[in-house]
Amino acid sequence: MTGTQNLPSSPTQSRSKKTLLVTDPPKFDLESYIQNYQGRTRFERLLQIGLCSTFLGVDALRLAVKEAKQGKDTKRYIQAQGHLQTIGPNEPESRRDQAWIEATDKKNQAETTRLQTELNGYKHNLIKESIRMGNEDLGKQYQAMGDLPKASEAFSRMRQDISISKHIVDVSRHLIEVATEQRNWMTVTSNVQKIRGILSSSDEDKSILPYLQAAEALACFENGDYRNAALVFLGTDTGLGSTAATIISPNDVAIYGGLCALASMDRNELQKKVLENSSFRTYLELEPQIRRAIAFFVNSRYTACLNVLETYRADYLLDIYLQKHFEELYHLIRSKSIVQYFIPFSCVTVDSLNQAFAPPGKTVDKELAMMIQNNELNARINTIERLLEAVPSNPRTELQRGALQITDDYAREARRRIMHMNVSMADLEVKGKRGTGHNNMGLSDDLFGEPVGRELRSRGAGSTMLS
Repeated sequence: MTGTQNLPSSPTQSRSKKTLLVTDPPKFDLESYIQNYQGRTRFERLLQIGLCSTFLGVDALRLAVKEAKQGKDTKRYIQAQGHLQTIGPNEPESRRDQAWIEATDKKNQAETTRLQTELNGYKHNLIKESIRMGNEDLGKQYQAMGDLPKASEAFSRMRQDISISKHIVDVSRHLIEVATEQRNWMTVTSNVQKIRGILSSSDEDKSILPYLQAAEALACFENGDYRNAALVFLGTDTGLGSTAATIISPNDVAIYGGLCALASMDRNELQKKVLENSSFRTYLELEPQIRRAIAFFVNSRYTACLNVLETYRADYLLDIYLQKHFEELYHLIRSKSIVQYFIPFSCVTVDSLNQAFAPPGKTVDKELAMMIQNNELNARINTIERLLEAVPSNPRTELQRGALQITDDYAREARRRIMHMNVSMADLEVKGKRGTGHNNMGLSDDLFGEPVGRELRSRGAGSTMLS
């Protein structure tokens, strides 16, 4: 991940190639946190915390086992129970309930067979509405069992039996949820656009907008498009509530949107599009630390801004979506803070930068060198006097470049006016049809350029005007 090797040490260490072990205690309460979610994402988040947190691992896996036993996905139960057996062998939930597994698998097979038989009967009788509902029930069954490819196929088959616009919304929402679980963000985006295409201006249709905005923003975020993700998150209408609880919570909108904005927007944009955004303020109130971090950055208190992010690092590294993006986002925010800190000065001592940005016992020397190498910082390091010096600009060269540009613009405009005078004196102007930009000879404004075309139309005397 870009630049992470030069960042301050984080309270993490690698448990395996795919697992990150977070050794600092998070700020959130597990029970309150998990109440924000429903469906399969609830299990995913508990499993993530259980695998990564040394403080909440056992509790999270215990809840994950209970959550799995309330559903139909026996593979997820075995997965959570296996991890709990490793790190919490004395927990009652760590003992595998083989009887429940066998009974659930048998029920799943019987229910799937029943739904498939009913669907075949509907197809034989050519009852479109029943066929659509039969595919929906079958898709929900596959999704609950954890067979996401078959669930996606079943939901997709509903489209051929759609009769009203509400059915399109239902189908697309099912596909968005399944695609989110599969991390298929292209499918998420395409189905969001399908719903947008049929929405009207009625209040009932507007109620789904926050859901669509949150899903689209999450897709942009997961694709690494932080700028567009920030814009969509910041534009999320109020009223999301629990309507997207199977995907994302209002707290996540505040965190993801705030961090993406910090990483991709300048201070003026942060002030206008975040802090003065009345609709997004509703979400920021749920996560006041994000609002504080943005306010610190806008007020040039960069060290305080970074300290807030460091304080909540453990929380962000336990998030199923934010974990793989946080280090890069932090690097972008940190680099931008150093650049903004340096802008007012022609030179700054490296020691002052260390005092402002370096963690205890470390320096920012290598980080500054890499930022200069990547053209993120227009400066050079004086290693003898330990100064960071701005690369001097040449005002004389800039003035000459501006003067030459003005001269070229003047010459271009003069040629256009001379051409217009010659056309007018040769009586080549022909009246065209009103309301069009073309004359009877097939001449158009493009012949003389847009400014000349406007001048030809504006002349009122001594010539035949173009309409």
